[in-house]
Amino acid sequence: MTPHPHIRPATPDDAARIAAIHVHSWRETYAGLMPPAFLDGMTSDAMRERREQHWARTLQDGTEAVRVAELDGRLMAFASAGPTRPHPAIPGEYAAELYTLYALRAGQGHGVGRALLRALLPELQARGATGLALWVLSANPTRAYYARQGAHELGQKTETTPHGDLTETAMGWPDLTRLR
Repeated sequence: MTPHPHIRPATPDDAARIAAIHVHSWRETYAGLMPPAFLDGMTSDAMRERREQHWARTLQDGTEAVRVAELDGRLMAFASAGPTRPHPAIPGEYAAELYTLYALRAGQGHGVGRALLRALLPELQARGATGLALWVLSANPTRAYYARQGAHELGQKTETTPHGDLTETAMGWPDLTRLR
C-alpha cells in the first residue's frame, strides 16, 4: 500500500529540515546534469547553512506560500511560490511563480509533487494569481513531469556560471484551476 503524503503549511521550525532536503535533493537530482564543481558548491555544508537562514527568514516573513509534505511522519518534500520574478519569457498573466519543488528520492512516486502543487493554489489564488510559471533546468527530467501536469513551455534563458552555461526552460499554467 502506497502511503499518502500529509501536506501542511511550513513553519519556521521546519527551516533546518527544508534546507537539508533542498541540498540533498540537489545532489540526487542534478548529478550529471550540472558541472560537478557548481553542484559541489550548491550542496556544501556552507550552502545548507545559508539555505537554512534563507528558509528561516522566508517562513518568518510570510512573503512566500510554502508547503511541506510528510510521509510516515518524516518531512520528504517542500514547495514554495510567490510573485513572478519579471522575465521576458514569462507573460503578464503568470502572476505567480513556483520557486521550488524538491522531494527526496525516497518521497518520489507517492503523489507528493502533485499534492504540494495543489496545496499552494488556494493561497496563490487568494493573492490574485490566475496563472503559475516556473523555471526548470532544461536537462532536468522533471521538465517532463511538469508537462504531464499540464504546464507548457514559455521560453528559455541561459545563465553563465564560472563552471559553464546552465539553460533553464520557463513553463507554466495560464489557468490555475486546470491544476485542481
